[in-house]
Amino acid sequence: MDWSVNTAYKTLKDMEPKSLAVVEATSTILPNVERIDVGLGTSEKGNATPITKPRKKTMTSVYLKYFETAPDGKTRRCKFCGQSYSIATATGNLGRHLSNRHPGYDITVNVATPAPQPVTIPKKLQLQPQPQPQAKIPQLELDHLNWLLVKWLILSSLPPSTLDEHWLLNSFKFLSPTIKIWPGDKFQTILCEVFRSMQEDVRVIVDRVSSKVSITLDFWTSYEQLLYMSITCQWIDENWSFQRMLLDVCHISSPCGAAEIAHALLKVLKLYNIDNRVLCCTHDNSPIALHACHTLKEDMDNQKMSSFYYLPCAAHTLNSIINDGLRSTKSIISKIREFVLKMNTSLEISQDFLQCCNAYQEGNWKFPLDASPRWSGNYQMLDIARKASKSMEAIVRKYDELGSMLLSTAEKNAVNIMHVYLEPFYKTINDICTNKVLTVGLVLFFMDHISEMIAACRDSRHSPDWLKSAAEEMATKVRSYNDQVCSLFTYMTAILDPRIKVELLPENLNSENYLEEARSYFIRNYSSSQFSAITSSYAAQELEDGGSVSFAEEIARKKRRSSMSSATDELTQYLSEPPAPIATNVLEWWKVNNTRYPRLSMMARDFLAVQPTALAPEDLFCSKGDEIDKQRFSTPYESTQASHCVKSWLLGGFKLKYKSTEVDYERLMELATATAAENTTTCSDKKQKS
Repeated sequence: MDWSVNTAYKTLKDMEPKSLAVVEATSTILPNVERIDVGLGTSEKGNATPITKPRKKTMTSVYLKYFETAPDGKTRRCKFCGQSYSIATATGNLGRHLSNRHPGYDITVNVATPAPQPVTIPKKLQLQPQPQPQAKIPQLELDHLNWLLVKWLILSSLPPSTLDEHWLLNSFKFLSPTIKIWPGDKFQTILCEVFRSMQEDVRVIVDRVSSKVSITLDFWTSYEQLLYMSITCQWIDENWSFQRMLLDVCHISSPCGAAEIAHALLKVLKLYNIDNRVLCCTHDNSPIALHACHTLKEDMDNQKMSSFYYLPCAAHTLNSIINDGLRSTKSIISKIREFVLKMNTSLEISQDFLQCCNAYQEGNWKFPLDASPRWSGNYQMLDIARKASKSMEAIVRKYDELGSMLLSTAEKNAVNIMHVYLEPFYKTINDICTNKVLTVGLVLFFMDHISEMIAACRDSRHSPDWLKSAAEEMATKVRSYNDQVCSLFTYMTAILDPRIKVELLPENLNSENYLEEARSYFIRNYSSSQFSAITSSYAAQELEDGGSVSFAEEIARKKRRSSMSSATDELTQYLSEPPAPIATNVLEWWKVNNTRYPRLSMMARDFLAVQPTALAPEDLFCSKGDEIDKQRFSTPYESTQASHCVKSWLLGGFKLKYKSTEVDYERLMELATATAAENTTTCSDKKQKS
C-alpha cells in the first residue's frame, strides 16, 4: 500500500493561532529527548525529466525553500498558504511575506520540497488548480505521541518490544503515513531513565520518614524462570495517615537461596537509608523468605542495630487453609466453572439462565460471573450451584453441549455442605479485603474465629468424614501459624490496636508475662529515652548557667522531672479503658487520643505500621490477582524492575519524570485534544469548500 497518497495534513496557516501555542507550550511539558527525523516530505531527488524550463539566472535565498515554482516557470507559490508571486519578485519581498503571514516559520516547521513525479503531465492538465502543498507536522507533536505510548506501556505492564510489532506500526501509519514512533530499544532506554529519575523522588520521601518503618516481601517467578522479590515499605506519617511505597523489584540471582535474598534485601534497605529503621518484615511464607529474614535478623543483631522482627503472611496462610477445605470438592467446582465459562461466552445461554432464575426465583446474577480459580471464583461456583440449582439443571438439560456438566444428587449435597461450612470464611475474607487499615491485632482476632469454626466442624458428629478430614488438615495449618506469631512483638503490636487491646486477644497470646515485658519495652524505648534526653537538656542549661540557677528554677525543674515519671503509666491507663468498637478507624482514634498518650502514640505509630499480610489481600483472594500474575509472568528481564516500579509509583500519585524533568501529561492531553479538534474543523472546512 502506498502510504503517501491522498493524505491531508494541516498547514501552518491552519495551525494558527492555537497550534502555534501548542508548539510553544510543548517545551514546558516535555523533557529534551533526542529527536527522530519524522519529516513528511522526502529529500530524495527523482530521476524524472523536469517539466519546467530552466531559468537563465538562478536565485539563491533561504526563503526560496518555502516557495515552489509553478510548472510554467512564471510564478512562485507559498507552500503554507498558496499565495502566488511573480518569478521576478525579489527574495526580500518573499521574506516579508513569510514574516508577516507565517511568524515562527523558521522555528516550528521544516518544510521539505516534494520530489518531482516521474510522469509527463499533459499541458491541459497543467492549467488545472494544483493541490495545496502541505506543511510538515511539528516534530514535538510526534513526541507527544511517543510520550503517551511510554505511559501506555508502563500502565499496561507491556514490554518496550511491543512497539516493534509490524502491524501496530501499520495501524499508526493508517492514521498518518509519516508517523514514526521510537523503536523498542529507545523506549527501553527512556524507561530505565524514568525509573532512575522517579526513584530519587521516592528516596527523598522515605528518607524524611520520622518513625520506624515496616516492609513486606512478595516473590514470584517469570516465564524466563527467574525469581523476583518485591519490597514494599509501610509507615504512618505525622498526620496519622497510612503510607505504602514500593521500593524495588529485585532479581534474585542463582542459586536463589536465603543468603542471596538477604543480600538483595539489605542492599535495598541501605539504598533507601532505612536499614536501621526497619521494625518488622512480613514475608510470603515461602521457606526461602523465612530463612532470609532469619539470616537478616542475625546479621542485624550481630551489628547491634535496632530490633528487627519478622512475621508470616496471614493472607497466604488463610488461602492455604481454604484450599485444604476445597480439595474434596475440587472436581465438582471444576465442573461448575466449566458451565459458568460457557454462560460467560454465550449470550443465548446466559439469557436463558437469567430467565430461568427469574421463573424459579433463584436470585439475580450479573454477567460475566467470576470464574477465577482464586477464592472469589471458587466461592462463586459453590454459591451459584447452591442458590440456582434448578436453573442450572434446566439449562444443562436444554443444551446438549452442556450435558457432561449435570451435577448428581451426591455432588449437590456436597456443594450444600461445603457452602455452609465456608460461609464464615467468605465473610472473614470480605472484611479483611475491605478493611481500610488492616492491623495485626484485627487479623489475629479473625484467625482465632476461623480456628474455632474449624474445631467445631472437626468435633461435630454431624459432619461427614470427608469434611472432618479436611478440617483436620486446616487445623494443622492454623496451629502452625499461631506458633509462628506467638511472641512478645506480636503481643505488643496487637494490644496497640484500641479495638483489640487485651480483651480480644487469642488465648495463646494473652499472657501476664507478655504484659510485663511489653511495659518494660515501652519504658525502655519510648519513655526512659525521652526522659533522659530532656534531663540532659536541663543539665546542659545548668552548665551554660554556670551553676547559678535561681531557687524558683530549681523547684520548677524538680516538678518537671517528677511529672515525667507519670508518663510510664500511659500503657497502664490505655489498657485500663474498654476496647473501642470494631468499626472504629484505628488511625483516627490515635490521632484524636495522641495528646492523652503522647509517648504511647509514638510506639503505636511504629507498631501499627506492621502489616499482617505480605501483599494486599484482594491481590491474593480476588480475580485482580490473575491480572497481576499474568503481568509478572510475562515481563522480560530487562524491563521488569523499571516497569513494575514506575507503574506502582504512578498509581501512587507520583509524576512521571525523565532526567529530573516532569512530563505534564494533563497538559499534554489538553494540547492533543485541542489539536484533534482543530484538525476536525479544518477537514470539515475543506469538505465544504470542495
